[in-house]
Amino acid sequence: MSLAGSAAAAEVARGEPIVELDGVSVYYGETRAVKDVSMAVQANTVTALIGASGCGKTTLLRSLNRMHDLTKNARVEGRVLFEGQDIYDRGVDPVAVRRVIGMVFQKPNPFPTMSVYDNVVAGLKLAGRVRRSRLDEVVERSLTEAALWDEVKDRLHTPATGLSGGQQQRLCIARSLAVDPAVLLMDEPTSALDPQATARIEELLAELKRYVTIVIVTHNMQQAGRVSDWTAFMHLGELIEQGPTDQIFTRPQQQLTERYISGHFG
Repeated sequence: MSLAGSAAAAEVARGEPIVELDGVSVYYGETRAVKDVSMAVQANTVTALIGASGCGKTTLLRSLNRMHDLTKNARVEGRVLFEGQDIYDRGVDPVAVRRVIGMVFQKPNPFPTMSVYDNVVAGLKLAGRVRRSRLDEVVERSLTEAALWDEVKDRLHTPATGLSGGQQQRLCIARSLAVDPAVLLMDEPTSALDPQATARIEELLAELKRYVTIVIVTHNMQQAGRVSDWTAFMHLGELIEQGPTDQIFTRPQQQLTERYISGHFG
């Protein structure tokens, strides 16, 4: 399998699928939390997963880079194709999968004992020896891409925990970008942030999708409407409807989608 990162993904034309789900179900023991989901994620777009709490959004998201491998009694059935190849095929290294399909979690989680600089390059160092000059380049590029460089360029060797919550979350985004992923998964990345920090992250997504594909779980329908190109609505573990965001929010095809969008439940 080719898991070479965004350089390979750049060959996928904008608007073509980079990730495809084929009959994906996720189980925790005998409980099926996600039920037979099939959908495509278009390259260089933002796709929002929406639905009421407990509908399976985060569970589905975590199936896209084999995070369930780390959860006891969890298993995934069906296929998740990255550039046409199944990431669950026998012999595929899950660490390599997570390098090319990165993840940003709900709460900022910088490594507390590391500096800003060392947080950004942590993934690169795990992959092997890298020249210091190369690390310096990656730090500046990644922090610039995460709209953080100007704020921290004079604080690179201070503890990451000294940053604000919004800065810490952008640092986590920079850390993910440093290994040059093709896809970035985001699990409610602004839910722990104040409105100003949330706005910065939302503005950032519009820039990032030029060179990385984004899938975001959000409980905030207004946020989904602002940041996403495509939206997928889930209910009780099932994918009810997917399509362009403006269509989902203004002309949904399914009555259940319309009821959720209009606030009748959730």
